[in-house]
Amino acid sequence: MTGLRYVYAVCRPFGTPLQAQLAGVAGDPPRLLHHHGLVAVVSHVPERDFAEEPLRRHLEDLDWLTRTVRAHQSVIDALTVVTTPLPLRLGTVFRDDSGVRVMIEEREESFRRTLDRLQDRVEWGVKVYAETAAPAGAEPAEAPARPASGRDYLRQRRQRVRSHEEMWQQAEAFATRLHETLSGYAEDARLHAPQNPALSGASGQNILNAAYLVPRADSEEFVEMVDRTKDDVPGMRVELTGPWAAYSFAGEEQQP
Repeated sequence: MTGLRYVYAVCRPFGTPLQAQLAGVAGDPPRLLHHHGLVAVVSHVPERDFAEEPLRRHLEDLDWLTRTVRAHQSVIDALTVVTTPLPLRLGTVFRDDSGVRVMIEEREESFRRTLDRLQDRVEWGVKVYAETAAPAGAEPAEAPARPASGRDYLRQRRQRVRSHEEMWQQAEAFATRLHETLSGYAEDARLHAPQNPALSGASGQNILNAAYLVPRADSEEFVEMVDRTKDDVPGMRVELTGPWAAYSFAGEEQQP
């Protein structure tokens, strides 16, 4: 099959085959391109969609982007089961196999250093949300009495503001304690910007959005540690995702 070369990840050689029915971006199964003792996981993609100009247009098409992200991630997930991949950016494309080999040679030292650091490690994501609604089963709060005067109105308003501030202080303190505990257990941690609920669709206000690098062998204990915190503070929701390839620790954001 002809076409451009889409690169998902770089890893060390591994013996376990990928899933037989695994389809990559644009429906083409991924294959392994060996070079200098490293492996680039690639597939063929059509130039009409992945050359520079059409790719730039497609990245603004939400439906196309969603399909491509899912296909890209399915390959990374399959690799994570059998090896330690170093994921590359979505839309990393080269003209041919020679271009991929040149890329490996130019970044070989960095790839090897990062793969050594990530070997047998996975990324876990932890998010903490402050719920804005009352917990399920809670008695509905009584409506505040209608203020009898301007002074009563100001007093009620001050009480509402004080209650809101206390809730946020409690939420931030809980998230800080959790992050410190998990960071002390993990080998590395990254704090990401809180998610916008209008974009994520998640309920509540995102207080903590963090990633943790954990040895694969210690993942069960890490998950249990997160589970033990879930009911510590009423009104807080803790979400755990993973295990993922170590996107947050791959260093790709520093690459040109």
